[in-house]
Amino acid sequence: MDVKDFYFDLPQELIAQDPLEDRSASRLLVLDKDTGAIQHRIFKDIVSYLRKGDCLVINDTKVIPARLYGVKEGTQAKIEVLLLKRREKDVWEVLVKPGKKARPGAMIQFGEGLLTGTVIDVVEEGNRLIRFSYEGIFEEILDQLGQMPLPPYITHQLKDKNRYQTVYAKHEGSAAAPTAGLHFTEELLKEIQDKGVEIAHVTLHVGLGTFRPVKVENVQDHHMHSEFYIVEPEEAEKINRAKREGGRVICVGTTSCRTLESATGEDGILKAGSGWTDIFIYPGYRFKILDALITNFHLPESTLVMLVSALAGREHVLAAYEEAIRERYRFFSFGDAMFIASHPEQE
Repeated sequence: MDVKDFYFDLPQELIAQDPLEDRSASRLLVLDKDTGAIQHRIFKDIVSYLRKGDCLVINDTKVIPARLYGVKEGTQAKIEVLLLKRREKDVWEVLVKPGKKARPGAMIQFGEGLLTGTVIDVVEEGNRLIRFSYEGIFEEILDQLGQMPLPPYITHQLKDKNRYQTVYAKHEGSAAAPTAGLHFTEELLKEIQDKGVEIAHVTLHVGLGTFRPVKVENVQDHHMHSEFYIVEPEEAEKINRAKREGGRVICVGTTSCRTLESATGEDGILKAGSGWTDIFIYPGYRFKILDALITNFHLPESTLVMLVSALAGREHVLAAYEEAIRERYRFFSFGDAMFIASHPEQE
C-alpha cells in the first residue's frame, strides 16, 4: 500500500487558523461508510444522529503548555523546547530546536532562571532527555512560562489558551489536543445525555508522533510512536454495556478510537487498564469495538487519513474530502468535522 494512495490536493487557505467563536457552529460532513453518501450539516446537529443506548467515547486528556523558549547557559543562544512525554518526575523527553546546541551536559535557562533544564541524553529521532530543576511546583511554573504547542500549520497567535482544550479536558499530559472534541460545548453534551446517550471517558495523552509525516513509501513500513492511555473500569463497563445491548460505540476523535482498539480483545470486549499503545490503523484493519467516528479533516498522506480510510474505505474518504474542498470546509485542528457511520440517519 503506497503512501501516495492517500494524497489529495488541499488549498492552503482552507487550513483553519482560528477557532470559531461558537465551538458547535462548525460544519459537519456526514458520511455513510457503506455507500459513500454525504450530507452537509452544522456540528450541533450531531445530537439528531445519536440514538438512545449509544455510547459516546471522549478523550479527557488535557494539553500542557508544552512549548518553552530559553537560552543556553554561557552562549545565550536561543533554544526552543517542546515537552513530549514525562519519563520520570523531573525528566522529560523533548524536541529541541536547534538540536546542535543541545548536546548532553548543556544547560538551558527559562524565565530568567525560574526553570533550568540539563540535557542528559540523546534518544531516538534525535529527541533529548532533559532533567528540570526549579523551586515550587513544576506545573505552575510551566503554566507561567509555557505556550500552547499549536501545530506548525497554525501561524496565528492563539488569543485564549482554553480554545485549544476540550471543555472536558481533565488529565494533564498531552502535547496536542484531541481536536475532534473541540466542537463540543457543555450545553451540547447535556443535550446528548438527556437523549439517553451514555458518555464514557478514556484518556490518551497525545504525542506529536500522531502528526509526524509518513516518510516511507510503503505504508506498512511506518512506525507509530507510542502514547500512554488509561481506561477506568467503570468507563469500560459503560462501553461494553452499550455494545452488549445493541447500542453503537461512537468515538470522538482518532485518539479515543486508538485507545479503544488497543484495549479491546479479539473477543470484542474492552478491558480496563493502562499502558502504551503504538497501534497503527490503516485499510485492511478490522475494527473490534468502534462503530462510528466523529473526526476532523486531516493532512494528506497522514496516518489519520489512513485510519479514517480503514473505517469508511479509501475511495469514499477521498471522495468526501474532495467534496469538502469544493464546499470550502475548514481543515485540521480548528476546522470542521465529519461523522462517519453506517447508514447515519437523523432521528
